[in-house]
Amino acid sequence: MQTISVPPPPTTPTTDTPTAGAAAASPPAVEAGRADHMTAAEFDEAFTAVMPRLRRRLLALTGDPHDADDLLQETYVRLSHRARARTLARQQQPYAYTCAAALNLLRDSWRHPARREHCTDRLPERGWDGGFATREAESAAASLLSGLSPKEAAAVILVDIEGLTHDMAGERLGAHRGTVQRNRMRGLAKMRAALDAYETGATTVSTTKAMKATKPMKAAKPMAAARGAKAA
Repeated sequence: MQTISVPPPPTTPTTDTPTAGAAAASPPAVEAGRADHMTAAEFDEAFTAVMPRLRRRLLALTGDPHDADDLLQETYVRLSHRARARTLARQQQPYAYTCAAALNLLRDSWRHPARREHCTDRLPERGWDGGFATREAESAAASLLSGLSPKEAAAVILVDIEGLTHDMAGERLGAHRGTVQRNRMRGLAKMRAALDAYETGATTVSTTKAMKATKPMKAAKPMAAARGAKAA
């Protein structure tokens, strides 16, 4: 009996075999989403174009150019921060969008009165420089007083620094009020001459000429008195 051999069936390709099209990588979804958002350069260009019109609108609403400028700047800062973070969507009407953002900020300031400026008759606190200005004034006064005679310096200190009258200063110094007044005026004349030399850069100053041009005056501080004598 003859045996017949049957060939095996042909093999078919399975569906698990990868294809060339499936191997291609698709672009990230994040980059596709960012294409719909404005860049920082695009926002700056759009805001610059609508800024004059937007400022006129804000000026009409606030009635104060300073308030309008502050609101315009705050609007730019808010939107610019979003543009640089790539979270600001592209707008077909940039003016309408920026105007709406500015109005929201304006309404927010109206809802919170504490954020608005208020008029007051109280002066702001002065900044403290660590006492440098006081020390500098004391050093300058001591330098000016060092150029006076003891009697002249005593008269200037008692009258112009301590605020005594010529009679009270005369009683303390044991001299007549006229003597105290003359010593004080000589001292102020020398101090004024020293200030002139310092301001003009002169090397020599005639004290006698300065004494002739001096007029009687009352000053609270020696430097102020000397400058007052110059103005007189």
